Amino acid sequence: MHHLLCIETGTTTCSVALSKDLELIEAIESHDSNHNHAKTLASFIYTLLENNGLSANDLSAVAVSKGPGSYTGLRIGVSTAKGICYATGKPLIAVGSLESMAYGGLDWLNKNSDFQTPDFLCPMIDARRLEVYTQLFNLYPVSVSEIEAKILDENSFRNFLDKKRILFFGNGSAKAKKLITSNNAHFIDGFLPSARFMIPLAQNLLKNKKYEDVAYFEPFYLKDFVAIKSSKNVFGR
Repeated sequence: MHHLLCIETGTTTCSVALSKDLELIEAIESHDSNHNHAKTLASFIYTLLENNGLSANDLSAVAVSKGPGSYTGLRIGVSTAKGICYATGKPLIAVGSLESMAYGGLDWLNKNSDFQTPDFLCPMIDARRLEVYTQLFNLYPVSVSEIEAKILDENSFRNFLDKKRILFFGNGSAKAKKLITSNNAHFIDGFLPSARFMIPLAQNLLKNKKYEDVAYFEPFYLKDFVAIKSSKNVFGR
């Protein structure tokens, strides 16, 4: 029996989930566009463990979403996961954010059986302006393309959409919906990432002992961090 703590903080979602083997025990999450992850993540984890009569020492491992996604959000999640692993000696597991979302897309399809089955799943994470972090998956789900930071236009994915149906979802897909007009393009509105979707991936990595080096592991940002000048007059000048 393995208890896993899963942490997802790479978008506006701050989510933690506790599992026993492949079974979800409980999840706590918020979807605050103000990115208050630094304030809420530790309290979510404390509450989750306390609700289930566990301590961090009872965990088999800690799994964290590794990106791509928000630079600040990913750092908060990874730093928290590392802190727990340092304190308890538990292994650190890293799960790809888009791969986790692909499992969430499958979960949505299973709950909406009347929906026309797509050929591919396309999770999208907002990367500002018309850019998204994205990757295509089949329905297993196994990736069929590389992770990329993609600038969207009306021709995006045309080579696939001419013959195949694609299901787009995630907080970047709203931009795609305005640009991609193919009849083979379908969209899930309001889909949100969740640590719940990490569970099968994290359990498989735990089973195969594919751990990260707690000292040196860094999130997968895909792009370099770019600081944006604030429009607020912080210093009163």
